[in-house]
Amino acid sequence: MDEHEKQPNRTTIIITGFTMLLLTIMLIVFSEHGYHATVGALKLFFEVVFPSLLPFFILSDVLLSTGMVHYLGVWFEPLMRPIFNVPGVGSFVFSMGLAAGYPMDAVLTAKFRKQDLCTKTEGERLLAFSNSADPLFIFGAVAVGMFGQPALGAILALAHYSSVLMVGFTFRFYKRREKAQPSPGIVVRRLHHRALDAMMKGRREDGRAMGRVLSEAISDSVSTLFMIMSFMVLFAVLIRVLSATGLIGLMEIPFGALLRMMGMSQHLVNSAIQGFFEIDLGSAAAAHASAPLLQRLVLVSGIIAWSGLSVHGQVASVLADTDISMKPYFAARALHALFAGIMTVVFYRPVSVALGGSALPAFAARDFLVQGRPAGMVIDGLHLSLLLVGVSLASLALGGLIVGLVRGIRRSWLYFRYR
Repeated sequence: MDEHEKQPNRTTIIITGFTMLLLTIMLIVFSEHGYHATVGALKLFFEVVFPSLLPFFILSDVLLSTGMVHYLGVWFEPLMRPIFNVPGVGSFVFSMGLAAGYPMDAVLTAKFRKQDLCTKTEGERLLAFSNSADPLFIFGAVAVGMFGQPALGAILALAHYSSVLMVGFTFRFYKRREKAQPSPGIVVRRLHHRALDAMMKGRREDGRAMGRVLSEAISDSVSTLFMIMSFMVLFAVLIRVLSATGLIGLMEIPFGALLRMMGMSQHLVNSAIQGFFEIDLGSAAAAHASAPLLQRLVLVSGIIAWSGLSVHGQVASVLADTDISMKPYFAARALHALFAGIMTVVFYRPVSVALGGSALPAFAARDFLVQGRPAGMVIDGLHLSLLLVGVSLASLALGGLIVGLVRGIRRSWLYFRYR
């Protein structure tokens, strides 16, 4: 029998069934709490998540159908393969994940796996380090909206994205003995021609008319976004009901022991528990907790890197039709949270001294996501996202060029030595 067709364990069925029944009864008893949680989650989704993610979802589908992703994959193969041990198309996932945030990386990784642009193991490596928060959330929602200190955005962003690269480099050794996806040798002077050939091949393999591509991209993107909305509502209601019943207090013992072991304030326990379930609620609670600023920043960095069970549920739903395992993903999120917390301590004092109270002009006003004019908000967020995507692609291109030059020098040295 196929692994995916195996019947679940009897104990698992009983525990799951009675747990769902208990939660349903609690939701009926505390229906008012569930209603307010649903309204809050829907407001957050339609004001922030939907308008910020929809354009990126649609454009990523269109770019994939045009063959542009295949083109970029050939160009960035010399960098992505030796550093992260993933195919060159991983650069597209990394950049789009950087611009749009969760769960953009999972959506693209699932599509790449279905189109056989990466192996199962390469997809798991790619998902491990491409899962990142978007800059608009870090700079705007967290630093300004929650902390009220725009300059903190630089600390959180540096800690978050540097730890992403650290996770990526760590996971390059995951199943490293497994055979990689075959790729042609890199010849720098012919790289552009090979990239164009890959682009044409990708477009021919898709074969759909552009009108159909755009129509299906819109319908698939809206469907995925409403799946994300459902998970946001589900976990918002779950946290509110568990808090109302007092059951969430049972988690204070292990979380309190963990924070005590790390030398952090016990006032952050409730924030850590909420962040374990949902990134927005946990980050907001940590920002307003009665604890030293550095400790609050470390916890928020960990929460953003962990991203919450709500995001994990979205990722699992997106990957359901693929053979990519969630186990490496969970390990990567825990490692990312650890690295992000450490890097927050590393960057805290140097960045604070360097920036003082300065910040990006786009995020100079508190709660700009809610109070700012829609046009200004979209332009500011778009400019920052495009800037970071451009910087990441330029960095990848420079790295690829350096790797290519080093390989060329090595080949020349070997040629003159052994001829």
